Amino acid sequence: MAFTPGCKKYLEQLPDQRTEVNSPAKVAELLGSAYPRASYIPFLEGMSDNVQDKGTDRNDRANRQSWFWEDLTDREQDTPDFYWQNAYAAIAAANQALAVIDAASDKSAYSASKGEALLARAYAHFMLVTIYSKAYDAGTAGTDPGIPYVTTPENVVIKKYERKTVAYVYEQIEKDLTEGLPLINDNSYTGAPSYHFTTTAAHAFATRFYLFKKDYAKVVAHANSTFVGVSALPYLRPVNTVYSKMSPGVAQKEYTKATTKANLLLAESRSVWARNLETNRYGCDPKLADALRDINVSGASFDYKFYYRAPENQFTPKFEELFIRVDQNANIGTPWNMIPLLTAEEVLFNRAEANTELGNYDDAITDLNDFISQRATSYNPLLHSLSQNKVRAYYKTPDTRAALISSILTFKRSEFVFEGLRWFDILRHKLPVTHISFDGKTRRTLGPSDPRRMLQLPQEAQLSGLELNPR
Repeated sequence: MAFTPGCKKYLEQLPDQRTEVNSPAKVAELLGSAYPRASYIPFLEGMSDNVQDKGTDRNDRANRQSWFWEDLTDREQDTPDFYWQNAYAAIAAANQALAVIDAASDKSAYSASKGEALLARAYAHFMLVTIYSKAYDAGTAGTDPGIPYVTTPENVVIKKYERKTVAYVYEQIEKDLTEGLPLINDNSYTGAPSYHFTTTAAHAFATRFYLFKKDYAKVVAHANSTFVGVSALPYLRPVNTVYSKMSPGVAQKEYTKATTKANLLLAESRSVWARNLETNRYGCDPKLADALRDINVSGASFDYKFYYRAPENQFTPKFEELFIRVDQNANIGTPWNMIPLLTAEEVLFNRAEANTELGNYDDAITDLNDFISQRATSYNPLLHSLSQNKVRAYYKTPDTRAALISSILTFKRSEFVFEGLRWFDILRHKLPVTHISFDGKTRRTLGPSDPRRMLQLPQEAQLSGLELNPR
């Protein structure tokens, strides 16, 4: 059969026209997809004690089921199933990058990308094991079911996996973390490094990981490496000065800006959280807003600005929605939020808690006083600074350690409202959570050993041979 020149040229093309990842630049570009593009905030916040039943008519099913600690039936954005799928998609991107690097003849050209891929893989697995397994406990981690730690690209439609144990998952996270961190090169990022694992972000993630593992000396070491000059103060958001003068719209933008020094790692997520956090029935009401702002050991009211359009719907400006239209002639598209995955404030608290556990009380108090100096309304160091005597007197205990831990957890609860991080403290400290209905007639408590503290795996995980969490 004779071929025309046009047919011959067409048949010489590769049938798969997808971009071939075969250079350092393309691997670096691929790693932009190695971070979960989904939000954990809506369901973790809804399960925590940072929400009240406001008794309003708006009754979003995912918000309601989170508050009742039910397995969510929705699977789209802002749900556990959606986060699971996107976290493993991020892991797949990291693994593909690592496979290309492993096959490259000149591996040195990929060194920085290998570091980022390992850190991104470690982060996504850490979030998964934290949300879907029991919190790390050295006494039981060797038998508690973990989540699959995936280290190779998938090449079959349905692959069989094992959950193994929480201890195994932590070992793999630590392996990736310790191997990847020295390879990170901040100079390899162009544009917006806040969307990648810089050295600073890698150390910040390490403080979270080792705090869960209770390896407190490493928390302190990594926190000290996060902050140039060790002090966290230059990195903290100036809430009681600069932020207090901003309009809600400006503050909303500032909170998730890549240039905001407190934001150590940012990620885009498909989410409607920015539009729903105010009006959700199970959310922040005036009583909770007052407590978050006014009740703490410093004796100061913190300069958090809460706003409302209806009095029962309190919110503080943190997130702004970017709506990407897919049809310019119709209001159809995808909502996106920027999320601070790691912040300077969290690292400060992680170090303060670790120093407290190590008995370094004065070092912990130094960090907390730096934090107070950026939050207290009409800040006066003579009135608002902490001391060991002051925290013991406030909590009516002779136990300095217990008083400082309570102070830290209270500050964190207020600081990270609407961000989901309160749930991590509830898990680590085995805190009970009580939800009371709007009319006060029904009271529900989630105890420290309740299996619903582990979110349920997606049903299709069973197809890969994974056992679901008990219910």
